Amino acid sequence: MDDDSLPLRPLTARSVVLSTLLGHHPPALPARALVRVGALFGTAEGTVRTALTRMVAAGDLEQRDGAYRLTERLLARQARQDDSRAPRTRPWDGTWEIAVVTGERRAAPERAALRQAMAGLRLAELREGCWLRPANLARDGWPAVVRDQCALLTGAAPEGDPAALAATLWDPAGWARRARALEAALSALPGGPERLAERFTVSAAVLRHLLADPVLPPALLPPDWPGADLRRRYDAFDGEFREILLRHIGG
Repeated sequence: MDDDSLPLRPLTARSVVLSTLLGHHPPALPARALVRVGALFGTAEGTVRTALTRMVAAGDLEQRDGAYRLTERLLARQARQDDSRAPRTRPWDGTWEIAVVTGERRAAPERAALRQAMAGLRLAELREGCWLRPANLARDGWPAVVRDQCALLTGAAPEGDPAALAATLWDPAGWARRARALEAALSALPGGPERLAERFTVSAAVLRHLLADPVLPPALLPPDWPGADLRRRYDAFDGEFREILLRHIGG
């Protein structure tokens, strides 16, 4: 998680391109539009175009029909980002999802892929090879990287206070502090096209933060949880921001 303080970390040419496409539907734009976004941050055209070339070489983007598009791997990230704005949940009955690694010997790439998948699925590692979370998310199934490496169970959490366990695994209090700071940053920005670069930076920070939300059941959260408030405030902000940004890059 980012530091709770603001101001926000600056965006590189790569992160400007990536954030722009992740927030655009469909996620494809011509180079000239991405160059105009980069110009908001004082990034030279050559720097943006170099970033585009490197992202194509790295498999992050593909160039087709005069536009740069997200590849399949990043389309999955966009889907997670969209889902984080309106997580699909179900009533919690007190049970937990538990994934236990079954293979004794795994190559480093397999371990890294599993860790990345677990973060995307909002599971936390209780101990080496044992991942879990409350069973309150509506899932469409488990990805192959998890099914191939883990036994999947649903059951009771380890003994003790489940709220205390959640606080240890996810630090919801820390997430809440930064959520309130980001909501205040959104509220402080003026309407209209002024400070567009700052609006872009705050928007990207909010989306990263929503991706880090563990989406725990209310019973396991601190009082006055700000998740819903941040999402409502961001939805209102994003509608106007995207309209202004599209006018800017299309001009």
